[in-house]
Amino acid sequence: MSMELRMLLAVVLSFGVFFLYHVFFMKKAPLENKEPTQIAERVEKEIPATVEGVRALDERPLQPEVAVPSPARQGRTITVSTPLYLAELTENGAALKSFKLKEYKETSAPGAPMKELVELSGEHKWTLGVSFLRESMNGLKQAVFDAATEASLMNVTERSEGLIFTWTSPDGVTIIKTYTFSPGTYEIGLEIKVRNLSSETIGRNLTVSLKKSLKGATESRYVFSGPAALINGELEEIKIKEIAKQDKYVGHIGWIACESQYFVSAIIPQKAEEATMRLAVSDGEVLETTYIDPSGPVPPRTERTYQYTVYFGPKSLEALGSVGADLAKIVDFGFFDIIAKPLLHAMNFIHRYISNYGIVIIIITIFVKILFWPLSNRSYKSMSQMKKLQPKLAEIRAKYKHDKKMMNQEMMSLYKLYKINPLGGCLPMVLQIPVFFAFYKMLYQAIELRHAPFFLWINDLSAPDRLFSLNFKIPLMAAPYGIPVLTIIMGASMFLQQKMSPPPGDPTQAKMMMFMPIFFTFIFINFPSGLVLYWLVNNILSMVQQHYVTKKTA
Repeated sequence: MSMELRMLLAVVLSFGVFFLYHVFFMKKAPLENKEPTQIAERVEKEIPATVEGVRALDERPLQPEVAVPSPARQGRTITVSTPLYLAELTENGAALKSFKLKEYKETSAPGAPMKELVELSGEHKWTLGVSFLRESMNGLKQAVFDAATEASLMNVTERSEGLIFTWTSPDGVTIIKTYTFSPGTYEIGLEIKVRNLSSETIGRNLTVSLKKSLKGATESRYVFSGPAALINGELEEIKIKEIAKQDKYVGHIGWIACESQYFVSAIIPQKAEEATMRLAVSDGEVLETTYIDPSGPVPPRTERTYQYTVYFGPKSLEALGSVGADLAKIVDFGFFDIIAKPLLHAMNFIHRYISNYGIVIIIITIFVKILFWPLSNRSYKSMSQMKKLQPKLAEIRAKYKHDKKMMNQEMMSLYKLYKINPLGGCLPMVLQIPVFFAFYKMLYQAIELRHAPFFLWINDLSAPDRLFSLNFKIPLMAAPYGIPVLTIIMGASMFLQQKMSPPPGDPTQAKMMMFMPIFFTFIFINFPSGLVLYWLVNNILSMVQQHYVTKKTA
């Protein structure tokens, strides 16, 4: 190959290497920066105004330097009065600072104040605040909204009325919160509009939060209190101590809530969709339950609308059921829900005609006793026959006291001869245990029994019965301290019922049975008086039935 040919080939290869290097390894020059208005127009084209909840605006984006921050001021408080509650809303955050229920009191004492559902103080002194996830909008945390009313009091007695709060950030983002109050319901409409006239897209999710004070609160082993949500159609209740382990819950969220034994506050989105609930405890005293809205970004020159229903009120099946969205599922009796819910519905139905819940409990107890009457009859017949066999059983025990195996064989032969089932007397008691626990769960959580009086000293069927008020502690008794008269009578009825039953064959079992009335009396000392009343009436009816069957089979 000639020198000229080799030179030409070297030049061609050099150009080839240079070309390939340029194609594969050279970095591309950055695109030219565009003006904010050009960016806004491009985003508007990418996200058309037909997207659900988004509306295009004619206004041009504001330049950040044009906005002049308004001087800080103290927000006003507007009070809203309906037949059911007294709500106080503050311009600070356009949030709720007080919510008092007119039909419920703090205690059963005469002249007690209305029940307060928002018990917050300090920097956490309001609830229903809004923010954006992991994004601090300029001035939103300290925002003072403008209420579209000069009045400090709104009376909502005849028709629904709205209260509008508006705030604009220095960057040109306007947030409009509209509360809609209606007479005769605990539901409150909440509409949030985010109007973006800034030059930037708001790409983070809107959040709405409930706050609940934990000061003085104690977790009960019987009734749940804390954050809850309806996720994928199932009720999720998270214990406060579990929040440190898991503070986010993702799924098809129907609502989020903060609940106590008798009351609940909840945020219900317009439609259930895949979303996130975030939990946090601030300063160890304030629980914050946050709904993270899954809606998309808010581009410049657009307005996005968020719709919610807010509920602050009692855990009443009737009130919760009227809200919809399966909010009534928050009244949960656990494993015994299938029995407790019908009992609660029955109690409320009877109460329409009989105003005293104590008498209603007695009537329901009679109905339950009638339901179990055939089984109880078989049980008491078996017990009556067992009582007749006691002399023969005593002879067998004495004869084979050193041979337990032979003793048991002879006893079984005797039972077979007289066609007696030694366990027949236990069957009704075993079947009534689920009903007892369902009654217990229902009476312990039913808002209807809260501060409901019966007779004489029993002025609250949801609380333990106490006659007199003692200023010293009593072992095993929870405050308040007093004489549990109804519980003592209940224990006495158990003792009489035990005397009517044949003694167990085993002396050890006989001694244990002697202590059962005492044991139950101490257990029932701190139970709601409504439950004690149910068990007392059930014992009395059982003794009457047992006496009747025993006399008939004598």
